[in-house]
Amino acid sequence: MLGECGMLERDRRGLRKCSVTLCKEMVVDELFIQSLQTDDILTDSMAESILVEPTSHKRSWRLLSLLPKRGPRAFSSFCSALRDTEQQHLCALLTESPERDGERQCPQTAKAKDRAEEVISTAYPIQASDRNAPFTKTPVKDSEEEGGEEKERYVDSPLPLPFQERMVPAKRARTQESMEMCLDADSPITSSVLPCTPDFYLKHCQQSYSMVSSPRGLALVISNVSFDPCAAPDLDSRKGGEVDEEVLRKVFTELDYIVTVRRDLTAPGMRECIEQFGRRQQHQTVSSCVVCLLSHGVEGAIYGTDGQLLELDWVFEAFDNAHCPLLQNKPKMFFIQACRGEEMDCGVEQSDGPERTQSPGCEQRDAGREGEGDGDTRQMEERDRLRVKLPQRSDMICGFASLKGTAAMRNTKRGSWFIQEVNSALRFRARDTHLSDILVQVNGRIKDREGYAPGTPHHRCKEMSEFTSSLCKDLYLFPKYHPQY
Repeated sequence: MLGECGMLERDRRGLRKCSVTLCKEMVVDELFIQSLQTDDILTDSMAESILVEPTSHKRSWRLLSLLPKRGPRAFSSFCSALRDTEQQHLCALLTESPERDGERQCPQTAKAKDRAEEVISTAYPIQASDRNAPFTKTPVKDSEEEGGEEKERYVDSPLPLPFQERMVPAKRARTQESMEMCLDADSPITSSVLPCTPDFYLKHCQQSYSMVSSPRGLALVISNVSFDPCAAPDLDSRKGGEVDEEVLRKVFTELDYIVTVRRDLTAPGMRECIEQFGRRQQHQTVSSCVVCLLSHGVEGAIYGTDGQLLELDWVFEAFDNAHCPLLQNKPKMFFIQACRGEEMDCGVEQSDGPERTQSPGCEQRDAGREGEGDGDTRQMEERDRLRVKLPQRSDMICGFASLKGTAAMRNTKRGSWFIQEVNSALRFRARDTHLSDILVQVNGRIKDREGYAPGTPHHRCKEMSEFTSSLCKDLYLFPKYHPQY
């Protein structure tokens, strides 16, 4: 049980003194909150009130406002959570704060604090809470000038450029004078995938795709990071792409998939890799399949390292009911991290227009075809003689990082916005949410993200993900649950 009294005064002083730094630099994610819940510092309602906050700064501020009221153990548990989530530099700032014990700071402590601040400025992502925070002009070398000469230029912000999934071009030291208001500041989630409960499985297994095999299926991740400078001089290296491939490898391995990762393939190489993957006999004994494609791209295609395009429609065709019979009636999941155009989504002040509706002509055409023939009796006789048919393409769901015609955002150290959110959602929501709803939640998280680059055309840039689906049932992954028969 929590103590009746509040936090010790010395601990309260230390929190108050470091609150600005904590709000700017602390990463408050589900793993961090779970640590505090395990120690009975936060209740479920408190944890929910923190995690629903839209920005990292607001989550940190909400947490810091609650901690002083949560008893004398709250400070030590808070420091333990910082250490467990690899934020030791913040723990050092708190425990070495002179305000915490009212004593003058000794030279050794001052040096330790200086070392911690040096770590902050070089090894941790920029994260700001105040849009009015001052910026410094930072020199960076630019090797893309004409003639190939390196020239110095000054930038206000390292926001990605909107040309075929541009990456962050500049790096800055993290100082109080130079902060970036960008939702990319949160590190990739690495906490364990939450398990499905037996009760949830028994309640939902009848209405969903069968997901009982172990492994659940095969997963293929193709990640193009480095491009041939001669064959594809206009395609920059996708720094941060290696983070995405590792994130996907880990999360799908935890979800009980056999993951194959292939790096830097040409367009013919991607085609051959996908064909070989689709022919693997193990598809016959597993429940599903995953394909992740990470590269530069245009609408309807992605680039190989040779600058040639691979059509996405061909990829889907390779796994349809005709070309991949081993996966008939089994869910096939695709995740595409690539630009679908060069346009930067600058956002608007009003909400979107009406939602899309189905084509009014489709039902009329289908109805007309049903009436053709020599009569109902003959049709029924023919149906009895024929095997059950499947549509050419079904049981697929595909998540796209961006909308048609727009660029996708990627951070050089933490990977792309879209893969970050897919990873987080799978880890914390797959236990009780089917994949279509998970991708809706990903859309919501992407919608809330906003770039921050004052003085550039990319200030307050946006991204919007989407997905298409021909699934015929709910697709629950039932993580870490294997029914016993």
